[in-house]
Amino acid sequence: MEYRLNKQKLLETLAQWNGFLRRKVCLIACGGTALTLLDIKSSTKDVDFMVPNSAEHKYLTKTLQDLGYLRGTGSGWYRPGELFVFDLFSGNNIHTTQLLDSPLLEENHMLLQEFSRLYVGILNYNDLIASKLFRATPVDFEDCLALVRTRREEIDLERLTHHYLEMASYDVSEKRLIVNLEDFLTRLREEGLYG
Repeated sequence: MEYRLNKQKLLETLAQWNGFLRRKVCLIACGGTALTLLDIKSSTKDVDFMVPNSAEHKYLTKTLQDLGYLRGTGSGWYRPGELFVFDLFSGNNIHTTQLLDSPLLEENHMLLQEFSRLYVGILNYNDLIASKLFRATPVDFEDCLALVRTRREEIDLERLTHHYLEMASYDVSEKRLIVNLEDFLTRLREEGLYG
């Protein structure tokens, strides 16, 4: 039995969702899902999407309920008999991290695929890395390193650092979050990717 979702299977599932939608919904991939869709990871266990527009989030979750999906813990949705949980974050939030700006702004995401009603984008690199470093599990660190290793030419690490510090300044755990960034930059220096 397959326990991970690859890019092709995920796009097939989204195409099925599109067939049931009667109005536009914009999804922005984040977390490991974004890395899978960027072909940096071959698969993901968790499926994470932002639905920045709250009315679209409400409509999508109602449609999923009609398709037999059930509400799990937090922002998760699953269908009995299927292995995957779709975390659908409403607004500018990913788990407990709030982004500075809407991911719907053109510079804050990259278009992956546009179906007839479902728009699928991928979160920009700065917000993607920052949101993963805010959580800072070992997998999150490895994902961030993999992203920089494969897309180094496209990532401005000075801009990322400034962006991250601004996001952290709004959080009650600012000092802990700054340590996460420092650890990440140290790892990049050790690999010759920074400084």
